[in-house]
Amino acid sequence: MSPEQHQNLLHSLHECAVACNHCFDACLKEEDVKMMAECIRLDRECADICSYLEHALSRNTPFASELAAVCAKICEACGNECKKHEHEHCQKCAEACFKCAEACKSIA
Repeated sequence: MSPEQHQNLLHSLHECAVACNHCFDACLKEEDVKMMAECIRLDRECADICSYLEHALSRNTPFASELAAVCAKICEACGNECKKHEHEHCQKCAEACFKCAEACKSIA
């Protein structure tokens, strides 16, 4: 598939990476940073894989389905962790992660 055929997924990947980066930064500013450690770790993992997959799809990678499967798994893990926290940035991140996971599954 060409990058043009992945427009919805590319958009979801970008939005998820932005949400995860924002959540990562905001979590670092919370009072109890230790409590946010797993959220912070997964935010980084998720932002990195989403950014990588976005770039890989734009260059028409032959590994799209494999990478998308891994990305979906990481997005779900991040979303599940973020939804445990009541902070608005975590809730928005969880929403973006679950949306991205579903979009990734469509090509996995």
